[in-house]
Amino acid sequence: MLRIHVSGVDLSRVRMATRPDAMWETILSFHRLRDRRGSTVFGKWRAESRTRLNGEARLLSTVVPPRGYFPDFLTPSQGGPEPYGLDAGMEALRDTPADRIHRELGLLAGPVPLARRASARPPSDAALPEALAEGRTEPLGRLITTLRAYHRAAVEPYWPHIRACVEADRAVRGRALLDGGADELLATLPSMIRWRAPVLEADYPVDRELRLDGRGLLLQPSFFCRGTPVVYRDPDLPPVLVYPVTHPGAPAFAEPGPWLGRLVGHTRSTVLRSIGHGCTTSELARRTGVSLASASQHACVLREAGLVRTLRHGGSVLHTLTPLGAALLRGGAPLAVS
Repeated sequence: MLRIHVSGVDLSRVRMATRPDAMWETILSFHRLRDRRGSTVFGKWRAESRTRLNGEARLLSTVVPPRGYFPDFLTPSQGGPEPYGLDAGMEALRDTPADRIHRELGLLAGPVPLARRASARPPSDAALPEALAEGRTEPLGRLITTLRAYHRAAVEPYWPHIRACVEADRAVRGRALLDGGADELLATLPSMIRWRAPVLEADYPVDRELRLDGRGLLLQPSFFCRGTPVVYRDPDLPPVLVYPVTHPGAPAFAEPGPWLGRLVGHTRSTVLRSIGHGCTTSELARRTGVSLASASQHACVLREAGLVRTLRHGGSVLHTLTPLGAALLRGGAPLAVS
């Protein structure tokens, strides 16, 4: 069980990340790559990503175990709501002090000694944690190069979809914040997280107590987070709660279907424009001047075409544009990805 102790000051400093964090998505996706669960959401992604990998997984597995703790320095934090893009995140990783790398890699030691693990892997890969812990710069550069290659193969091709899922989650949380403040925001987090003021509880593989002590809390929705949220092991780092977005029942990264051909005519174009930065079905009906049933049907078609994402919020549903939907309204200009 994870217990995050939230004071009144902390509650006023709860904030949402503005977008996906490239470093968190990269590391957490590596967990999903080795996890056979969640095949409906991640099965197609796993199959496609594995065909593009070229040995990166072997090296990364020496510093990112299949489960449990992985070093905090792999997912650096700026302490604010603006998450790292890939380039900035890699630079922050490169600037990690050697003593911190040594300390955090020391926590990876488990019941199997490093020497025994080394015998099962090529020496150049198995020796990476030891070389990093010694403070040598070349192994860190190699790790960064490998992370970049892995990100290009397994994360970058899917970034627009990842960002759409995170933005849809932000729309739901933002509406909760507007409707009921930070209390309501915390109360609407996924079901494995429970707000029992003044403590935010969450399912967690070990018992942890995290006291915010006036620092507030950054909420970071993540596409590749699964099952339980994630926090830094080091309580002195800026508090971040990484939690899974809600995935629809359909497979992730589905190819656009024939529904795009149905996106014709004034009414449906008006519906797409009216969704804008997010609205409920009732609001959509009022904005477009159509019936509730008609608004729901139009939103369904747009969702099937990959232009709109829908999440449930209380007794209603909230529709938001995907990057593809936004690009269509801009005449096909691509959405900037950072």
